[in-house]
Amino acid sequence: MLSADEIVSLHDQLNRDWHGEPVNLDENRAGDWLDLVTRQHRANFDLWHIEDEARAPGATEAELAQVKRRVDQANQRRNDLAEELDRTLLAWLEAHAPPDPDAPLHSESPGLIIDRLSILALKIYHTGEEADRLDAPAGHGQRNRDRLAILTEQRADLAKCLDALWRETLAGTRRFKLYRQMKMYNDPSLNPAVYRKLVKESGR
Repeated sequence: MLSADEIVSLHDQLNRDWHGEPVNLDENRAGDWLDLVTRQHRANFDLWHIEDEARAPGATEAELAQVKRRVDQANQRRNDLAEELDRTLLAWLEAHAPPDPDAPLHSESPGLIIDRLSILALKIYHTGEEADRLDAPAGHGQRNRDRLAILTEQRADLAKCLDALWRETLAGTRRFKLYRQMKMYNDPSLNPAVYRKLVKESGR
């Protein structure tokens, strides 16, 4: 069901494909496990590039406000899909190998680890681009090759942790839970900056 190597390879392949010609994914389609991993990575992919727009020199305040709203939407989708990864894994476990309720609880769920692997894949891809830049100043390439080595090691370590967590869960020696992010900023009823303005505009 879960293989860290498979997920890492998929992230890298998607980065190569989408940077060549990004495609829109149908968020409503029902797919398999790797389709869900793909959609979660796409949310991080979109978020990465939307945030780049916010840092572009000369961006107007109106443009920055629009980018901020798109960042919030992409980040909400990213978190929702990370939770969906955990729900899918827990449903599979319930049907095939129910976890031991008395096993020690792991503080980080597989969905959150996969989210971190996704972000590391994007860092590795873009750091690799910088390492190979022909128009970069002196020392830029080597500095980014050094960074790339660190990022690659960190991802390899994290992938091993994911495999270990899944292996131990199947063995009944560890368990994980679905941890809801409970984001408040996108909910008009929970964000004071939103609901106070709405009340003020309504004259109530």
